Amino acid sequence: MANEMMQQRSDITAYLNRDDVKRQLNQAVGKNAARFVSSVVSAVTVNPELQKCSNTSILSGALLGESLNLSPSPQLGHYYLVPYNNKKEGLPVAQFQMGYKGYIQLAIRSGQYRKMNVVSIKEGELIRFDPLNEEIEVRLIEDEEEREKAKTAGYYAMFEEISGFRKAMYWSKKKMVAHADRYSQAFSRDAKKVKTKDFKTGKEAWKEKVSFADYEAGRFPREDSWLYSSFWYKDFDTMACKTMIRQLISRWGIMSIEFQKAFESDMSAVGPDGGKKYVENEPEPEVFDPYERAAQEDIPREEAEGQAPPDPDPAQADIPQDGPFV
Repeated sequence: MANEMMQQRSDITAYLNRDDVKRQLNQAVGKNAARFVSSVVSAVTVNPELQKCSNTSILSGALLGESLNLSPSPQLGHYYLVPYNNKKEGLPVAQFQMGYKGYIQLAIRSGQYRKMNVVSIKEGELIRFDPLNEEIEVRLIEDEEEREKAKTAGYYAMFEEISGFRKAMYWSKKKMVAHADRYSQAFSRDAKKVKTKDFKTGKEAWKEKVSFADYEAGRFPREDSWLYSSFWYKDFDTMACKTMIRQLISRWGIMSIEFQKAFESDMSAVGPDGGKKYVENEPEPEVFDPYERAAQEDIPREEAEGQAPPDPDPAQADIPQDGPFV
């Protein structure tokens, strides 16, 4: 088993140049095999944590992106291969995660849309949003540097189809935070106690996770930064923009076959047989290790976790308790 794991974690370039893998790539991407290999190697090279993932999960996720004609380049933001520590399989796996720019690419590529946009609205910019007529009035901060530094107040997304059908939506940041709190196991709006597990020693303990407001203000111990590795913490606005596009098009837009495939595959670890496993749906302790933890936004936390564990007695905080983990 250990030898198999080491083989799965071997150098990605050597893995992609194996004869059996080359045959698989020739069947899957044909004449684009060289470009595909180059893009995968580049994406893995710039991400040390991704290098620790199984090569099969990296390849499967990248092939899914290739089938959607999207690039794994972090600069383009079409999709990401996110390291996730899957303890059941004994080593990290690469999770396929769509970026909002990838969703926009697929939607526009369908030829059904004349216009599409998603943008963060800064504090002081919103004058009004009429939800009945879906009309927004804003006064944008003209200075780009000043606008970049301003706090976000909400998010606006819209599309207009070739047919003339138009849809627009505005969510306040407060509403988006509530959405992330409900649908992401890795994100917490309010302060909470979480069960943790040291990756090296295996010891379990309870730790205090600060509220999102305190996190944004920097009021948390730096040694606990690993508790906040979800993209909802690291890049809330980008995750929010992605959520707006998903909500808008999946509810009211025309979804091409490619868009549906991306929507269904988002946040999954793809197996060699093409099967998808939504690895963060299963409750488990927060693990103190170097691997990124991506947010799951499709299953409500209470549905995924079942009954939450009771708050531990502070006097018993270091004693693991029975029950589902958060």
